[in-house]
Amino acid sequence: MSPGLADIIESAKLPRLILYMAWSDIRARYKRSVLGPLWITISTAIGVVGMGFIWSELFKMKRDEFIPMLTVGLIMWQFMSACITEATVVFSRQAGIIRNLNLPISIHPAQLVLRHVINLAHNIPLFFLVVLILGRKLDLHLLMFVPGLLLVIANLYWMSMMLGILGARFRDLEYLVTMVMPLLMFVSPVMYSADSLPKIGKYMWLNPLGDMIEIVRYPLLAEATPHYVYVVNIGLLLIGALLTLILFNAKRDRIAFWV
Repeated sequence: MSPGLADIIESAKLPRLILYMAWSDIRARYKRSVLGPLWITISTAIGVVGMGFIWSELFKMKRDEFIPMLTVGLIMWQFMSACITEATVVFSRQAGIIRNLNLPISIHPAQLVLRHVINLAHNIPLFFLVVLILGRKLDLHLLMFVPGLLLVIANLYWMSMMLGILGARFRDLEYLVTMVMPLLMFVSPVMYSADSLPKIGKYMWLNPLGDMIEIVRYPLLAEATPHYVYVVNIGLLLIGALLTLILFNAKRDRIAFWV
């Protein structure tokens, strides 16, 4: 067995430790805060209300159709962009633990993703509140939200691992990713759907982040998810995980020196 794969398997045997680390990090970040991670939910709600009324007029869409779509887009984008942005420093911020404790290296990207999954859990109820207020109906397509989200989480894990390794070696990557992510938001179907752009909408599907959003948004909006969205997400997982494993096998022992 390769050392990288053995490291990942070893970290998978420590779910309680990963959860403890993720929860401790959340508590440390929101120490002495009354609302804690709920501030993220409040900011998302303000964004949904503000942009929902304005962009629905710009796109000439009914508010009961546009605002739920926008809500899912914002929630998923905050989740994904937070994981990707912080991934570049996931190992350097844990330099003390990496140097002094004999723990699997891959435990740190897992802790990062789990921490943002916990934050996501605070935001998801906002979507159902919006649906309730606007009177939209949900159906059995909603059940496909779960496997779609699991695929997104799995993709974010290998992305966090790869960006963490590259970020430990090349520190400028942190600033590059931080600069690029706001730009990617405007070319990703966050505040609109690809179908609403008849001329260039087809090119939006070339952005894998867009497919990661849509695999969750379609079932939440009571729509059948196109098969190609699953194909892209599964293909992204297989190819990305393989490349990350190859990189992790080659550079795992050097991470402690880089950080």
